[in-house]
Amino acid sequence: MPGAETPRPWRARLPRGATLGAYAFLLPALLVVGLFTLMPIAYALFVSVQKMDLVSGRHTFVGLRNLAYLVEDDKFWAACRNTMVYVAVVVPLQTMIALALACAINGKIRFKRGFVTLLFLPTLTSSAAMTMIFMWLFNNNGLVVRFLQEQFGHSINFLGDPQWALGIIMLMNVFSTIPHFMVVFLAGLQEIPASLYEAALLDGAGPVSRHWEISVPQLTPITCYVLTMGLIGCFQVFDQAFILSGGEGGPENATLTFTLLIYHFAFKNYNTMGLACALAVVLTVIIFCATLILNRFVRPDGVNR
Repeated sequence: MPGAETPRPWRARLPRGATLGAYAFLLPALLVVGLFTLMPIAYALFVSVQKMDLVSGRHTFVGLRNLAYLVEDDKFWAACRNTMVYVAVVVPLQTMIALALACAINGKIRFKRGFVTLLFLPTLTSSAAMTMIFMWLFNNNGLVVRFLQEQFGHSINFLGDPQWALGIIMLMNVFSTIPHFMVVFLAGLQEIPASLYEAALLDGAGPVSRHWEISVPQLTPITCYVLTMGLIGCFQVFDQAFILSGGEGGPENATLTFTLLIYHFAFKNYNTMGLACALAVVLTVIIFCATLILNRFVRPDGVNR
């Protein structure tokens, strides 16, 4: 009606005391996040443009000269190459194998829970212990090397040869991360309505067709999660490379990764903390861009159509 007052949208308003009480409950969590997350990030950004001596605490503003030094450093490019190869190999492998195992276990097999428990054991093992086991298997007197010598007459120095050292770390990471992602895929498979498979079966679709036309599209959000977590974890690989190479990234920088180089700058040369923080910022930007690209091609918010 003309002249009628337009009703205002209803908004729920809490009493002033209730609002203050809510912020009081949030305050401990906000303090923890601010103290242990936001402040270290801000300090790292500050140090990344400084030349800092960690022992004395003296620092000098150098701007982007830390980045210029990284670009001219051969170790930076070796770490970049190793990390990119590591990500390009490990992320697709662990995703595909985890999905294949989840589909196999999701079928009508006996002792399903026993298989899941057995396959999940590598994930429960610490990465340090897993690295020591693989070093024992692939050292010069290890079981794998002796088997190759006895059966094929070939002797390979897996841990001392630059062509093989990074591959051993890749194999170890794939072996230890597959069980976790397998369980994630298995949970996603069990949420897919059985009516979809029944309808496809009535239409004459075979097992392969049902997998590619139903399972894979329905698992798109799960796949995006697995790829994202795998991507971030592979870019941050540290402990396996550190233990296998004795902290040096050898042989011939073959196992030097971004995070291991950050460790070198920060704790092996105490006057290069600025370089360590600058490299950490570069790594953060790379992970952020890679995640954006991944989410551009794999939709995380639903089924691809």
